[in-house]
Amino acid sequence: MSAVEDSSYLQSPVDSPPPEQPQPPSHRGQRSRRPLTSKRGILAALAAAVLVVSLAAVVSSRAGASTTPKRLVALEWAEHQAGKWYCWGGTGPSCFDCSGIVVAAYQHAGISLPRTTYEMLASPLLRRIPASQRRRGDLAFYGSGHVELVTIHGTFGALHTGARIGWHHSNQWWFPTMYFRVV
Repeated sequence: MSAVEDSSYLQSPVDSPPPEQPQPPSHRGQRSRRPLTSKRGILAALAAAVLVVSLAAVVSSRAGASTTPKRLVALEWAEHQAGKWYCWGGTGPSCFDCSGIVVAAYQHAGISLPRTTYEMLASPLLRRIPASQRRRGDLAFYGSGHVELVTIHGTFGALHTGARIGWHHSNQWWFPTMYFRVV
C-alpha cells in the first residue's frame, strides 16, 4: 500500500469533538497561593543583598586609601615641594633642610620622626635595610649628616644651601652609605 492510498491516518472523523485545551486558572479576586512567609523571605533576601553590595562599596573605598604604604604617601608629598629652596634648619613651608623635608613628608603621612639626622639614626622608628631591599620612600643616608628619600632613579631631598629641593643621582663621590625603612 502506498502513502497516497493510506492517507486515512491523517484525517480525523468529522463527528469527533476537537481536543480540549487546558485553560490557565483565573486569579481574579483570589489571594495568591504563595504563603506570606515566602514573600517575607524574598524581601529579606533582597534587603540583605542590597546591604552587602552597599557595604562592599564602602569597604573597598576605604581599603584603597589604607593600603598605600606611608612611605609612598611621604614621597609623593615631598615631591610636590620640588623647586623650593634649601635653608639651614628649615622645616617648611617655604624652605627646608635635608631632615626638615623628610620630617615634614613623614608627618604628612602620619608618622612623627625626630628632627635631625643624628636623632633619626638613633630612633627605634627606623630599621636598617640592605641597599638591595630599598624601596621608594625609604630613607637614604649619606653618612650621618645628610638624609634624602629614595626614588625610582636616585634620591629626592634638600641638598645644600643655595640649591633647590629636587631629585639627585649618585656618583662615585656622592652616594648613600646606608638605607633605612620607617616602621
